[in-house]
Amino acid sequence: MKVLIFGASGMVGQGVLRECLTAQDVHQVVTAGRTPLAQTHPKLQQLILADLMQLDTHAHELQGIDACFFCLGVSSSGMTEDAYAQVTHTLTLHVAGLLAQLNPNMTFTYVSGTGTDSSEQGASMWARIKGKTENDLQKLPFQSVYLFRPGLIQPLDGIQSKTPLYQWFYRVTNPFLSLIRRFAPNAIVTTADVGQAMLNAARQNKGRVVVEAKDIIALAQQQG
Repeated sequence: MKVLIFGASGMVGQGVLRECLTAQDVHQVVTAGRTPLAQTHPKLQQLILADLMQLDTHAHELQGIDACFFCLGVSSSGMTEDAYAQVTHTLTLHVAGLLAQLNPNMTFTYVSGTGTDSSEQGASMWARIKGKTENDLQKLPFQSVYLFRPGLIQPLDGIQSKTPLYQWFYRVTNPFLSLIRRFAPNAIVTTADVGQAMLNAARQNKGRVVVEAKDIIALAQQQG
C-alpha cells in the first residue's frame, strides 16, 4: 500500500506513522504538514506545505494513494464556532474532496472523537462540527470511509503529545492508564491500537464505518 498521513507530528499521527513504517505491506508513506518531521526512513516521503488548502499544487505526488489517515485536529477550547469549523470541517473536506477526485478507490480514515454528534443539532459546539464533518465525508465517492472515535488514548513507544499540558498529564497518569487497560481493556486505546486498526481498516475496505473505542481495539487485534 501507499498511504498518506495528515497530522503525523501529533500524538495520534506519530502512532499511525510508526505502525505504517513497520508494516510489510506498506511500501510508501507520504506525510503532509506544515513543518518537517525529525525522522527519516526509506519508505517516508514528506510534503511540506505552509497552507494545506494549497494541497492541489502537489496533486501529481498524491496519485496512487491506497489509504489516507487524517489525524489533524485542534482543541475547541477558546475558539469561536466559525474558527473551529474552518479548521475542523472546511480544511478536512477540502483535502478529502481533492483526494476523492485523485483516488476514488482509496480508504479515507478520519479521527473524530467519542461524543461526536451525528445529528449536528446538539448543544456541544465541537461535537456538532465533528458530526457534520463525519456526515459530509461519508457523502464523498471514496470506496471506504472509516470514522474513528477514540476516547482516552495512551501514548506508547516514546510517543508524546505536542501540547505541554497533555505531556504533563500523561507523565502523571501513564502508570495508572496501563493498570486500567489491564482490568478494563476496552476503556482506553493506545497509539499502537489506533495505528494497527487504521491499517486493518484499509486492508478490509468495508464501506462507511463508525469505529468507537472498543471497535478500535477489536480491529487492531485482527490479523492483517
